[in-house]
Amino acid sequence: MVKRTTRLALALLALVAIIALAWRSMHESAPPPRAVAAAAGPKELRFAPGSPQLNFIKVEPVVLLPEPLLDPLSARVAYDENHTARVSSPIAGRVTRILAEPGDRVAAGQLLAVLDAPDFAAAIADVDKSAADLQLKQRAFGRAGELFQAGVIARKDFEATESDVRQSEAEHTRAKQRLRNLDRGLSRSAAGAFELRAPIAGVVAERSINPGVEVRPDLPNPLFVITDPTHLWVIVDLPERNLGAVKLKQDVVVEVDAYPKERFPAKVTSIGEVLDPATRRVQVRCILDNPKRLLKPEMYARVTPLAGKQDPLPRIANSALITEGLYSFVFVEKEPGVFERKRVELGLQGRSVSYVKSGLTEGARVVTGGALLLNSELASVD
Repeated sequence: MVKRTTRLALALLALVAIIALAWRSMHESAPPPRAVAAAAGPKELRFAPGSPQLNFIKVEPVVLLPEPLLDPLSARVAYDENHTARVSSPIAGRVTRILAEPGDRVAAGQLLAVLDAPDFAAAIADVDKSAADLQLKQRAFGRAGELFQAGVIARKDFEATESDVRQSEAEHTRAKQRLRNLDRGLSRSAAGAFELRAPIAGVVAERSINPGVEVRPDLPNPLFVITDPTHLWVIVDLPERNLGAVKLKQDVVVEVDAYPKERFPAKVTSIGEVLDPATRRVQVRCILDNPKRLLKPEMYARVTPLAGKQDPLPRIANSALITEGLYSFVFVEKEPGVFERKRVELGLQGRSVSYVKSGLTEGARVVTGGALLLNSELASVD
């Protein structure tokens, strides 16, 4: 009985050994797909379709862009003050009507608001009163001249009437200038009401009044801001160390987070004459055309000064670079699943992107994600 049990146990052990050897042989004969060196050269990797490594590889085409002089500089978008008007009331009064809302497009001279302004009505009355007084003094001066010629009155009486006329003329001129200063072509009298009108054509960007609000000429904020949104300024706080790289009329490129794939051309129009002693920066102003009205005032932006009229260079993400010693390399996708390592010569190297002087052409598909994985695979193949 014991011998029979022993023989059965040995048979079971032999069966387990045979199954284990068969399982090992099956898996060794079908290894998982991996990269192998291509026959074309030692710096090329070829992956079989469906290889899991391909899921970790990101490829992007190379585009040619003008080479910048500096890394992008922090900036902000602002109103173009040459195409912007800040409208305030030149007289105290109470708002009775508002006829323009933020976002409305207005024409030059269009009515914005109506104010109940007693001082404006008084200015109109002063003009009428001075005109009537002047007319009366002129008639008296005319009669005095006839009487003086006839010898009826003395010269001093004639000269007194002449002086009265000159004083009335001066008073009438003062009253008209006061009314013109309040009016300035922006308002019209309607039963003593002061009508505030737009000085330029544009879009109402801001409004800071409501019906019934009392307004004064010394308010800190304008009642309306009217601007042409197709013209903008970009204000750059340029570090002192980079001052020599920016020139008047230099071309720059503006980028914003809202449109990551858009590059807006602009031009330097002003460089500040005074350095801020606290920040060690100087203010640079660029002018930018905004025909699609994509950019908005007070947006944060990045401004990149360009290096003149040079030929554009390929721009790649720094994640695509493999550095070995003094040299830099990238992986280029020759066809789906086939990657070649190429040496490149770099120009400007920024915080996130670099420009390639040689080694790449426009349209080449460069690995921007997974380059380190490919480099390790290539080392294992070698």
